[in-house]
Amino acid sequence: MHVLGRHFGSDEGAITDGANDGSGGDRIPTVRLGSFLARDGSAGAAVGVDADGPHAGVVFGKRGTGKSYTLGVLAEGLGAARGVSPVVVDPMGVFGGLESAGGRVVEPRIRPTAIPPEAWPDLLGLDSAGGPGSLVWRVVADAVDAAVGGSERSSDSPSLAAIRERVAAADAPAADRRAAANHLRLAESWGVFDADASPVERLAADGAPTVLDLAGTPEAAAAAVVRAVARGLYDARIRGALDRLPWLLVDEAHAFFGGVADPALRTLLTRGRAPGVSLVCATQRPGALPSVAVSQSDLLVAHRLTAERDLDRLAEAEATYLAGDLASRLPAGTGEALVVDDATETAHTVRIRERRTPHGGGSPCASGTEAAASAAAKSEDP
Repeated sequence: MHVLGRHFGSDEGAITDGANDGSGGDRIPTVRLGSFLARDGSAGAAVGVDADGPHAGVVFGKRGTGKSYTLGVLAEGLGAARGVSPVVVDPMGVFGGLESAGGRVVEPRIRPTAIPPEAWPDLLGLDSAGGPGSLVWRVVADAVDAAVGGSERSSDSPSLAAIRERVAAADAPAADRRAAANHLRLAESWGVFDADASPVERLAADGAPTVLDLAGTPEAAAAAVVRAVARGLYDARIRGALDRLPWLLVDEAHAFFGGVADPALRTLLTRGRAPGVSLVCATQRPGALPSVAVSQSDLLVAHRLTAERDLDRLAEAEATYLAGDLASRLPAGTGEALVVDDATETAHTVRIRERRTPHGGGSPCASGTEAAASAAAKSEDP
């Protein structure tokens, strides 16, 4: 098997996701991705992705070309590999099928202290230099300081209700206190903040795929969850509180850069290797990702792209070891991808393997709806 992301091309002793039965001693964890695609369209040798070390990767592709499907293939394989644990950010509700592989789908809850005080005004849509925004910043900072230095113990984490009480008692103009309290009440209605929420590292404690179901969650709330989880996994590895290497797989990743979640995601891209935290960003809008997401990635999987801005972002991955432009080498078929492997300084066309778990990202068809069936039945009536 050719192993992407590993500094030697093949590994006959690799544990793949299909053969990881807990035996084999020192064999190296590897995720089966698919197979090489020959010029005549036939499948060639098997292709895997290294799961032994930390990686940063991006998965590109316009809608319907297999982007989310590929992310699900990676999650399946990581869930079966030793010593790693995948956490999937699912903003569209398409990864629930991972439950059939022993995974779990959770409605994430995070502690208010998981968001640093200086990020709260932005999270609530307030100007940090204005009266309500600066009041929220100061009150959250005071609450964190009072919680024994922001300890991870649940009893030390203030609730949003407690923070609102602090706002009401603050020495500030009534209009500022009222506006700040109203915004905190809105954040409370999102349903993602819980002073008694479990520490983030528990999401990755046992190696089973964990899907964070963010479908229908307000944009700001989803960004708060992504920031808390990304930073929480990083800090847990720094503290030695997590004995596995976590992989954070983020679908529709363009929605989480440029806002509250941005600093935590950039931390994983630029500093995640040292503590062993991997990040894979999947998006149908590569042009909306920051350049650092491409420049820091050692693995790029590109399905079909057509928009000029997206092709320009892809061009940023072109390196001196690649002959010709990547855009001209993109495959056209669904489930086919161009893979750029920085470890071996090569690019390959790959056919992504079939998933073993149900995929929820397919497009519905009007002809398959009950309304269409009912109309067809009526047209057949004499």
